[in-house]
Formats: sequence, structure tokens, C-alpha cells
Amino acid sequence: MSKFKKIQSSTIYASILYILGLLLFLEWLYPIQDVTDTEGLTLFIIYSAFCFFISMFQFKWWISFLLKGLAMVLILNGLYFDGPIWSNLWFEQLRMEFTFNFEALFSQSWYTLTPLFRSFLFLLLIWLMSYLLYYWFVQMKRIFLFVLLTIIYLAVLDTFTVYDGAMSIVRTFIISLLALGIANFMKEIDMESIRFQWLKRTPIWLLPIIAIALFSTIIGVAAPKLEPQWPDPVPFIQSAAEKAGGGNSSVIQKVGYGEDDSRLGGSFIQDDTHVFYATVKDEQYWRIESKDVYTGKGWELSAQPNYEPQPNGNITFETFNNTVVSESMEGTIELTNTKIGKLIYPYGMSKVYGEAEYALDEQSGAIELSRPYNEDTIPFNYKIDFESPSYSINELRESSEPYPTEISNQYTQLPPALPERVALLAEQITASYDNRYDKVKAVENYFGSNGFVYQTTDVPIPEQNQDYVDQFLFDSKVGYCDNYSTSMVVLLRTLDIPARWVKGFASGEIVERGEASYEVYKVTNENAHSWVEVYFPEVGWVPFEPTQGFANTSDFHMDTEGNREALENDAMTPTPESQDPEEQMEEPEKTEKENASSRDREAVSFSINWWYVAVGLVILAAVLFIIYKSRFRWQMYLISLSLGNKQDAKSFQEAYHFLMKILSGRGFEKEPSQTLREFAKRVDERYSTNEMGQLTSNYERMLYKNEIEAAEIQKLTKLWKDLIKRIMG
Repeated sequence: MSKFKKIQSSTIYASILYILGLLLFLEWLYPIQDVTDTEGLTLFIIYSAFCFFISMFQFKWWISFLLKGLAMVLILNGLYFDGPIWSNLWFEQLRMEFTFNFEALFSQSWYTLTPLFRSFLFLLLIWLMSYLLYYWFVQMKRIFLFVLLTIIYLAVLDTFTVYDGAMSIVRTFIISLLALGIANFMKEIDMESIRFQWLKRTPIWLLPIIAIALFSTIIGVAAPKLEPQWPDPVPFIQSAAEKAGGGNSSVIQKVGYGEDDSRLGGSFIQDDTHVFYATVKDEQYWRIESKDVYTGKGWELSAQPNYEPQPNGNITFETFNNTVVSESMEGTIELTNTKIGKLIYPYGMSKVYGEAEYALDEQSGAIELSRPYNEDTIPFNYKIDFESPSYSINELRESSEPYPTEISNQYTQLPPALPERVALLAEQITASYDNRYDKVKAVENYFGSNGFVYQTTDVPIPEQNQDYVDQFLFDSKVGYCDNYSTSMVVLLRTLDIPARWVKGFASGEIVERGEASYEVYKVTNENAHSWVEVYFPEVGWVPFEPTQGFANTSDFHMDTEGNREALENDAMTPTPESQDPEEQMEEPEKTEKENASSRDREAVSFSINWWYVAVGLVILAAVLFIIYKSRFRWQMYLISLSLGNKQDAKSFQEAYHFLMKILSGRGFEKEPSQTLREFAKRVDERYSTNEMGQLTSNYERMLYKNEIEAAEIQKLTKLWKDLIKRIMG
């Protein structure tokens, strides 16, 4: 058989094996759309196929790099960029994205990474897997570990998530059986390449492997099977975890807005059901209602709602005084797939335009459709006018007027059984501060570190005699917005600072940028949120955000005559437990409003010395260049080790092929009409040696007679090393 036919037939088998590797890898991607909030999975599948085929054709490394990199850029541009590609605005947006995300990485704020950066990392992972699977499947032909990991991965997802892996397991079985059979077949014909060369041009030998795989699958699917002996292990595992941890986290809810907050706690699963679109200029808190009575387990209202009609959509509910600086704005809310029955609105709303009549409960701020409308007959969309407030930090810090008796009585309520250590902790956190605002900020910042972790799974529910806030502050220290916001309200109330618990939705995700600075936000059930409002007599109710990973979307400013040092102190208020400012940083949301005035919000504060980064990149590039230029020496060292350890014909064959590769890199290409001996003679003449001739003579003897003595390997290894050193100078 000619060398061309050998290579051609071997490539066919390798290509089939690699395509099976791609199909097996895709089984890892299919469940992602069901168990995460990933959208546009088809693009990632197409990119996977593209990367795998680029690797299969074995282009030059720089061509492969450019093709895969360009495809990645085009995908990211199509998903996240609006402007023309490669423009100055495009590069500036890209720079801002990567700067923000690298700052988040360095500060370990993993959950603040933006969708663009997460997609970039995912595409990069696909890129790397296309190379690794080529190495495992085609070069090493060691695929069993990947097959085993795939089966375990699908089994875990099928057991513990909503993903149904029934068909995935069947597909994986067929693909794996074919891949294992072909890999073993290729190993055999490589070992018996002399005596059975005719096998390589006979793809019909794959038919038995295919037949066995299909027959086994049909038998497995059609044969009678026992019912599951352990149908659902999840309750058992959860109960075992409860006994081990002493807590109760077995109740799993679905994230979203709900009416009943009387018993908080427990885990929840994500739900990306779309609730509404909001078209506004800036991100907002989307308020629905507040509650004032903390029971030790959750929140209730102190009185039954009393809804008063709001004629012509003129809303009389106010959260801040007329003295607060505000900007007149308008927006549009488009409700979809929701039965909330209450209006969703920003702070400062004054008027609603919609085909309905509205009624306001002054106590909670809830706005419902006035009767006799049914709760489901909410307007599909409505427009709003609102005054967006900007709170003066100077005024908040200087607040000293006494609280109105009604406000103080209603919003400092606490259950009699609240553990004393909660109040002691509040005193400890705020001991260093002498004004209301700084005390509030100290409590808000306290949750930014001190061992607290934001998570939605494995969140315990308090026992019968356990307080919800006490458990979070001192025992579990894990939870989500309800834990953080409720705890902040209770801590402030122990200090006789009026505060209330507010629920609604966070700002959502920008999906479209319109004209005149308007942006369209998509808000889903996953954006359901709770936060804190604190009362200042001179200002009114002011929102605060204690939850890790969220930033206060309200605007704060320092008056022109204010003290710059006071602003700097406010931007990072230390807590008694940790005086290191870096430990008090609040994780930012993925977008932040830009404002000419200073903002009172905690965000990742991280400065990078770009000179150091540039020098580091230059050094890294130099190291990579040196490694690349010396790659043949490293390969020579590894192959010589293999020759010394194995001392077999296959190792010598690999060494000879490596020698041919080096000669090719030096411009010595073997012409198709040349024999190996003629080519060896030409090399020996060029380098004034006879080593290539000796190596070729032994290679041919091994190739055609399949024999070589182990004792000769040592001698040939020395000849091989000497010749390579001579060639490489």
C-alpha cells in the first residue's frame, strides 16, 4: 500500500472517531438550557462543531487560532453588541466589559460577572475541549474516562434536576460503544500494520461494530426492566443532610413574587419566567409593597389593607418629602405572563396611564385595580410619570429631628422573643458612629463580609423555637435577599431607627437600547427582590441594599458645600469586626448608573497598575515564545525518555517520525518519488554523517519485517539524539 493510501485510510478512521467525540461532547451541552438560564444554545452547539472540525483538519496553529478566535468574536458581537464591529465604540465597550469582569474576578465576586464575560468563558471552554478531545480520542485513543464522566454527568442531572436524561443515556451508550470499538480497532491495525495493511482500506470492518452497538441498544430498550428500586433519592439525601446539620432546608420554593411572607426561609429553584418589560432611562427598584410587622418567622401587615381609589390614575402615595431633589421622568411597563394583581412602579410615581381604575393602600404602598375588577384583569401595559429622587448624603447625615410618634411606634416593632444578642450585635456594629445615616450604613455594610454568603440552595428554615434573623446572623450566615433585608431591618429597629421591609423586583437586564437614553429592561421571576427602607424625618423613606451581589439603584449625592472627606468615609464605612476597607467592599451589579455627582453605593473598588499588567504580558509573551521555539528540544527529551523506558518498535517509529518532522521544519521535505533510503542519503550528505542512513535502514527493517532487538534501541537512540542535535545546531 502506498504511503498516501495509508494516511488517507487512517485519517478516515480518526475522523469518524473524532466526530463521535463531538457527539459525546454535545451531550454535555444539551442539558444546559434546562438546568441554567442559558439562552441561544444553538449558537454554542454550532461553535462547538466549528471548533471540532477546525481541529480535525489540523490546520497550522495560527490559522486554527485565527479561525476559532474570529468565530468567537462574531458570536459575542451578535449577542451583546449593537454598534458596528471593530469600531472605536465597539472596542471601548469591550474594554469596559473586560475591565469590570477582571476586577470582579480579582475581588472574587464571581456572581457579578456579566453575561458577555460568562459567554466568553464558555466559548473558551468549548475551544479548549475541541483540542483536548482530539488529543484523547485521535492521538491517545484513550476515551473510556471521558465516556465514564459523561454517563456520571447525565445520571446526576437526571436524578437531581428537572432534566430528563432518558434519551441522552441511550444516545451516549450508542456513541460510546462505537467510539470504544473504533478506538480499539485502530490500535489493533496500528500494531499489525504490516501483516494486515488491507484492513485499512476496508471500512466494511466497521459494520460489525455498528451492528453490535445497535443490536445491544435495541435489546436494552425493548427488554423488560425492573421498576426503580430507589425511585427518588433526593428526599433521603435531604433528610440525611438535615440530621447532620441540625437544620431544616428541605422546603424548596420557586423564585418569584408571592403574597404570603409570614414564614421565610428555605431554598428555592430559579424561574426565568418573564414578568414585564420596563422602558425607562435608568435602572430602578420596582416596588410593589412593604410590610411592617416582624413575627420572628417572617413579615405581616399590622392592619388589613384599606384600598382608596386613585381618580384618573393620580397616585397620592409618597415615600420622600418635596424637599428632596428629583428629576421628572416617564416610563412604560408592559406586563406579560403575570397574575400579580398589583402595579409595579418606581420610586416617586405620581400618575398612571392605563385602561383601568386603581386603588392604593397607604400603609403598604400596594396599588391594586379597584373592585369590581378581577385580579387577573390587570392592564397589559401602562405608562407612568414619576419623580426620580436623588438623596443628599449631607442632609441624611445631619438628620436629627425626632421621629413622629406614629412612625416610631409602627416601624420599630420587634417580637418579644427576639434574642438579646441581636441587639448587642447592632450596638457593636454602630458603636463608632454618632449619626443616624452612618449607623444605617454600618449595618448595611456589615453583610458585605463577616462570613456571610449569598446563596439560594441549602438555606435552612428556622426551627419552631428559633428566630429567623438570629439564625441567619449567628448560625447559618447563608441566604438570599429576604435574609439580608429582614436582618437589616431588625438590627436597625433594635437601635430605635424606624425601618420597613420592601418587596418587588430588581432592575432586570437591559435587552434593548432605545432613543433619547431610554433602555428596555427585561424583568423575570428571578429578579424578584426585597430590600430595606429607613425613615429620616427631614427626607422620608430612603432605600438601602444589604444583599450581597446587589447595588442600590437609587441616586445619592453630596451637596457642593459638603466635605469631600465625608464622602470618602461614606463610600467605605468600616465595621467593628474588620477595619480593613478592602474587606468591606460590596459586590456590584453587572451595570451601574453613571452620574456626574458622587454616588453612595458600595461597589468593587479595585485599581490596576496597567504598567505592571503590560510588563507582565510582555514577560508572559516572551516565555511563551521561548517555549514555542524550544518545543522540539522538549519533544526530543520526552521521546528519548519513552525510548529508554519502553524500548519497543512503536517508540522507535514515533522517534523516526519526529526526526522527519524536524527535517521538514528545516526545509528537508521528502519528495513523493524518493525512497526513504534516497532521502536519508541526501540528509547524510548535507550534514556529513551516516546516522540518517543507519536509522532509516533499521526503520525499514522494523516496518517491513516487524522486528527490532531491544538491545539495538539503545544504540539507535544515541544515533537519533546525535543527529537531531546536529540538525538543530
